[in-house]
Amino acid sequence: MESTLHALGGILLRATPTFFLVFLLTFYLKKVFFQPLEKVLQQRYEATEGSRKLAEQTVERASAKAAEYEAAMRTARAEIYKAREQSFKELQERRAADTAAARERAGELAREAKASLAADVEVAKVALAANVGSLAGQIADSLLRQSAA
Repeated sequence: MESTLHALGGILLRATPTFFLVFLLTFYLKKVFFQPLEKVLQQRYEATEGSRKLAEQTVERASAKAAEYEAAMRTARAEIYKAREQSFKELQERRAADTAAARERAGELAREAKASLAADVEVAKVALAANVGSLAGQIADSLLRQSAA
């Protein structure tokens, strides 16, 4: 057993430089390779995460602008509809006023024509009244001539 322990001690003694070499290599790689690599990976993560957050903020701002635009469009449409409705009402009122004026003018023309016609009738009556005597005589002569013949 002692020889086994002695052989084991010799193996450990010969493995000690390898152990220290592996131990030093671990620290060296950690300092020279893994820490810079981890730093680069962290920066990359932060850059991509930052870009993602920036993209989310941009999308939120775009959504807010779109909602604002839609609200402005609804307001503008409502104003246009109101203006159109107001114009339509004004047009209807103008048409109604024009129609009433035309009716009034037509009524006035009809009254003038009626008055003119009444005046013409009166003139004709006066002319007939003046010619009644002579016409009656002519009719009587004509009748007497027909009876005599």
